[in-house]
Amino acid sequence: MDSVTQLALGAAVGEATLGRKAGNKAIGWGAICGTIPDLDVFIPFDDPVTSFISHRSFSHSLFTLALLTPCVVWIIRRLHPQLANHTRRWMTLVYLVFATHALLDSFTAYGTQLFWPFSNHPIMWSTIFIIDPVYTTPLLLGVIGALIMSREKGLGHTVNTLGLILSTLYLSWTVIAKWHVTHFAQEQLTTHQIHYTKMLVQPTPINTLLWRILIMKEDGYAEGFYSIARPSADLHLTHFPSDRYVLDTLTTHTPVEGLRWFTQGFWGIKQQDNFIVISDLRMGMEPHYAFSFNIGTNQQARIVPIAGTRRASTTNWGHVLSWVWKRIWNAPDTLGSDGTTQRTHD
Repeated sequence: MDSVTQLALGAAVGEATLGRKAGNKAIGWGAICGTIPDLDVFIPFDDPVTSFISHRSFSHSLFTLALLTPCVVWIIRRLHPQLANHTRRWMTLVYLVFATHALLDSFTAYGTQLFWPFSNHPIMWSTIFIIDPVYTTPLLLGVIGALIMSREKGLGHTVNTLGLILSTLYLSWTVIAKWHVTHFAQEQLTTHQIHYTKMLVQPTPINTLLWRILIMKEDGYAEGFYSIARPSADLHLTHFPSDRYVLDTLTTHTPVEGLRWFTQGFWGIKQQDNFIVISDLRMGMEPHYAFSFNIGTNQQARIVPIAGTRRASTTNWGHVLSWVWKRIWNAPDTLGSDGTTQRTHD
């Protein structure tokens, strides 16, 4: 999730755990600990692809964070000796903040290595977008309430607890919504005999009303949308080709291997500006993707590998969000005879 959300979640967990004993210091340290796992973005890696696939790895491991917890508590005790008798509660606060950070990230589509180093499988439940004001707002209001309301009566602590409950209920709603959309998509794909190798169901930006359905096929991938606010009886899919054959000479190229693993096969391959470009199809919607990399060049019909360089995103977020809002409330197109419509890249 975004930094503001993780800071707010950490502060809210800190207040809920130790706010009655440590006051605003619990909020402050909760906010700090809610930010620490994401400091891995400042680690200098050799290339953009390695940096991309290494985020949310060891720094988000439940085991690494457990080992880090006593170190942070030692610092807290040194800085606040008057609160040293609450060591167990500080241990609980710090690890709860670390763990909720990592677990919340797992609800997005990016991929979080919760069990590193025993397993480097990136977990992605993909029930919530990386920025969702409906989830974040109750947390922020709860923390603000705890900061400005009287601690003697405990009203601020109660408001903070209510914010945590509301945000958790909303997160639970995202799980139910995804289950519903997944069930709908599976029925439609079976009914129309659409063959696919993988399927990903995820919310579109900043909401959980419009869901994106992505399926991978042998010759490319297809994308469709389903609105919970205006459900339809049919699923309309648009097909996009993927130039997988250009990877025949790049199968052992390190950036290609890394992206294949990290995207879990949800990638698009195309030739653009004389480059071989791989896009992470989980991070965006056609044709707007946040992470695309040049991993080779086409030189006189010969594919030459290059170190992965990230392509600048040209996404017009105003246009994307406007489209999402309209698509939530507008009825979808009619399903074609074969369940898909054919379209090529511009």
